[in-house]
Amino acid sequence: MSTVDTTRARRGRMGRIGTAAGVHAVLLGYTLIAIFPVLIVVMNSFKNRRGIFTEPLALPGPETFSAEGYATVLTEGNFLLYYGNSLIVTVVSLFLILLLGAMAAHALSEYRFKLNALLSIYMILGIMVPIRLGTVAILQLMVDLNLVNTLISLILVYTAQGLPIAVFILTEFMRTLSRDIKDCARVDGLSEYRIFFEVVVPLIRPVLATVAVFSMIPIWNDLWFPLILASSDATKTVTLGVQQFIGQYTVNWSAVLASLSIAILPVLVLYAIFSRQLISGITAGAVKG
Repeated sequence: MSTVDTTRARRGRMGRIGTAAGVHAVLLGYTLIAIFPVLIVVMNSFKNRRGIFTEPLALPGPETFSAEGYATVLTEGNFLLYYGNSLIVTVVSLFLILLLGAMAAHALSEYRFKLNALLSIYMILGIMVPIRLGTVAILQLMVDLNLVNTLISLILVYTAQGLPIAVFILTEFMRTLSRDIKDCARVDGLSEYRIFFEVVVPLIRPVLATVAVFSMIPIWNDLWFPLILASSDATKTVTLGVQQFIGQYTVNWSAVLASLSIAILPVLVLYAIFSRQLISGITAGAVKG
């Protein structure tokens, strides 16, 4: 290899290293920006009121450390009940979104029928149109069904909210699956239901994890529909329960920050459990060079 070729190869390697370093620097900066507010909330949740306002960016010290906020959250009001309500609504909604979304995506990707394209367009419209535009109609429907101030009303709304994006993502991924595997299963005598649950579902687990994470965060953080459909004390969710520490003239910031810190835990646990599947699901279907 000539000197010129060696120089070009070296420059090419340096260019690729520089590009990779730049990309990692951008990602690291974005990670720090995303994590910084969470760290501030958690740190200040262990401070007294004076520490929160005088040293918001400092770690809790001997003079500012206080767990009063957590004691208030766990002893006053029904925050644990609200936490349980959020868990029930989120888990059931995610189960229905993943189950119904995967079934619908399997039907749209596997079978050819006249309304196939029309149903796909209908699902895309569900992504484009915010569900909050139909709040008045949804509220009227829940009143007619006598479901106001029940967790079922929230579950139904969140399932309808999450299905379009779930069907869209899963359909596009399922179309990349080999038909030979499913045809072999049919030859072996498996029914369509067994093919779906025993063949298709194991292949789409990374994408299911991706859909679960993207669907859970809006459900867990939502304040709009709990405020409108389930505002009674027995059906309040975490986001609505935090409001009990915010008065008209005073705010118990220690309790607010403590309750927000506790509310962050399920999202972190979900990501920790499905992080590998999440990354695989996001990169699934990427074009390999």
